[in-house]
Amino acid sequence: MMDLNCTFTRLAKNNIDEEMYSLIGELYPICRSITGDGVRSTLDILKKRIDLKTFEVPTGTQVFDWTIPKEWNIRDAYIKDGKGKKIVDFHDSNLHVLNYSIPVNKKIPLSELKNHLYSLPEHPELIPYKTSYYKETWGFCLSHKQLQQLKEDDYEVYIDATLEDGSLTYGEYYLPGKSSDEFIFSTHICHPSLCNDNLSGISVTTFLAHLLTGQKLKYSYRFLFIPGTIGSITWLSRNEALVGQIKHGLVISSVGDKESFTYKKSRRDDADIDRIIQLILQQNEEPFSVKEFSPYGYDERQFCSPAFNLPFGSLSRSAYGTYEEYHTSADNLDFIQKEKLIGTLKLLLHAIYMAETNTRYINLYPKCEPQLGKRGLYNALGGHVDSREREMAMLWILNYSDGNHSLLDIAEKSKIKFELLAVISLILNQHGLLDIKTGNISKEPSFVS
Repeated sequence: MMDLNCTFTRLAKNNIDEEMYSLIGELYPICRSITGDGVRSTLDILKKRIDLKTFEVPTGTQVFDWTIPKEWNIRDAYIKDGKGKKIVDFHDSNLHVLNYSIPVNKKIPLSELKNHLYSLPEHPELIPYKTSYYKETWGFCLSHKQLQQLKEDDYEVYIDATLEDGSLTYGEYYLPGKSSDEFIFSTHICHPSLCNDNLSGISVTTFLAHLLTGQKLKYSYRFLFIPGTIGSITWLSRNEALVGQIKHGLVISSVGDKESFTYKKSRRDDADIDRIIQLILQQNEEPFSVKEFSPYGYDERQFCSPAFNLPFGSLSRSAYGTYEEYHTSADNLDFIQKEKLIGTLKLLLHAIYMAETNTRYINLYPKCEPQLGKRGLYNALGGHVDSREREMAMLWILNYSDGNHSLLDIAEKSKIKFELLAVISLILNQHGLLDIKTGNISKEPSFVS
């Protein structure tokens, strides 16, 4: 069985936080969108760490009520004043261009240019991130301070971009377990130079996948690296036959900022993944926020759409749209905190541990309490400072091991830590007091050794 404390110690010794931050730094300069070479370049970098497979879905492909759009790529863009001085330059920040802008090359007066400029008056120093995926237009984003400094002049506007038939690209990494039942992690890869949203999610998900590689797993694990909205719709359209195998799912986004965790529950409300994450957050004894499902947000709203209604929650730190750096140039490398990345990775490993070890047992001596002393069980628990808690864990497990209650159920009822219940249940199993309910996969899951 996985020892969480030992695993966490190894993470610290191996400087995984530095590696995750370094990956974010490597990905940061790339201009990404819902299609295009920026996405492919990003996935190519991830392939150095995990055996990621990429898929291309052609423009015009019907995916439920949506259609795969034209592919967008950009090479250069700028605004020059009448003297030929660049006042906005795509190579200074790829946020400067309205994402999915059509090509343009002309001179226009300030009055016309302003119709294509976007700024944030409430944050005058920041460049906003804006998109126009499904309406063909062009534009530039700049700080409001820059906008206010523009003078009457004829301006040269230039966007060297293509919008033409191509494909939508996404990545997938699959780890088969003993069961075909799946635990899915999904993260969006469509944003340009924005670190928290969502290079943090990409990095943490990649390292989680890497850590699980080569381990003995009960569940099969699938990691999706997809453009937001259209990507999850596309994946579901192409993999509808698999959805019955999905037992747990998490959307990972915005997990590198300084704030505590925010968890958005699945549409089912009481799915095991909802219970697992909430139990971890409660037992961590740190501030956290739990939100009910709503049909707005990240890709959980596609996985939880009525026809699928999958057990998919969403894990973030600051929730989308709630912090001033959101979708602005302030969401940069300085905004990311390494300890928050490693904290997120630990939480996800904890969730996997609970999903893997959550078992229903049968008490083989259900008529009153079995005599524990004659089996040496008190001695087995002795020598521990928390021996009283361990004894209580043993009694709770024996009482509720009726085949109908899982360890997760017992943890919720008893308020005893799941990890302790998992260890004690194995001791009781080894002493012939418990048996695993028929249908469970393994008596002792072993992963992340």
